[in-house]
Amino acid sequence: MEDYNKVIESLGVRYIKAKNLVLQQPFTVRNYYDVGNNLILLHKGKIAFGDEEQVVEEGEMLFIPGGRATKVSYGEAAGKSITNDDLISNKDKFFHSNADLDLIGDAEESHSHVSFEAKVFDSVNFFASLDVPAFLITGNSKLANLVIKVVEESLQELPGRERLITIYTENIVVEIVRYILKNKMFVEQLATNSTYFKDPRLIDLFNYIKENIGGDLSNKVLSSVANVSEDYVGQYFKMLTGINPQDYIEYQRMERAVFLLRTTKKSIRDIGKEVGYKDTAYFCRRFKMMFGIPAGKMRRRESAMNI
Repeated sequence: MEDYNKVIESLGVRYIKAKNLVLQQPFTVRNYYDVGNNLILLHKGKIAFGDEEQVVEEGEMLFIPGGRATKVSYGEAAGKSITNDDLISNKDKFFHSNADLDLIGDAEESHSHVSFEAKVFDSVNFFASLDVPAFLITGNSKLANLVIKVVEESLQELPGRERLITIYTENIVVEIVRYILKNKMFVEQLATNSTYFKDPRLIDLFNYIKENIGGDLSNKVLSSVANVSEDYVGQYFKMLTGINPQDYIEYQRMERAVFLLRTTKKSIRDIGKEVGYKDTAYFCRRFKMMFGIPAGKMRRRESAMNI
């Protein structure tokens, strides 16, 4: 248990957004994907997920880890099948964003969701590092109430709003980890993580990659940071994390690119250079391959989400 406490204490949590959404028409998104983690609380209606179309009952929650593409269906009837790109571009055709506090939980075909980051040592996406699929959370009224509290705070301009949202979001992350532990889910992944997050050489690598995301991050450079041989550094990194260092670096670069696209007016060319890609065309190809949409559409994602 002490190891898990250390992992939880190391988590840096950042709130991204929260919404109460009312379904406009039934549909299925074949490859729902987001960089942030998403916790969806179903109030009324029907949601199903995964290739086996596991059903989320009213009052239950669907957790979709960041970085994992997932099939998600909304609505009782069979609806049109769309891509994540279609959803981002035409969100208002499928959902109406409710801003009335009195209607939260009462509107037909509605759900609330909270999106957030959870990073170990402010470097590694915790849930993405577990490499777990989307999963159902049942019988947890405390977690459901936290989702509602975040949504309610996000809809009001009250003193202390940001502080409370931060506290509630951190509580959400702790409750999700507790749920995983209590139900003995993803035991191997958690055991591995609790071990390698204590390795000081790996922590040095995480920090170096974060601080030099646009620079030279070849295995030669990484080997000097970790004080291991160039031939061994890739094996060492993969042995502890389950992923080779260059794949991890590309994910971190793309995640940083998403942040810059959403929060700055920098050109796609400048963003690509800032995160380590000298060739803009190659950056754009890799970006679309990873996220399923062009970088320009990711930039417009926030306005599409804020209906």
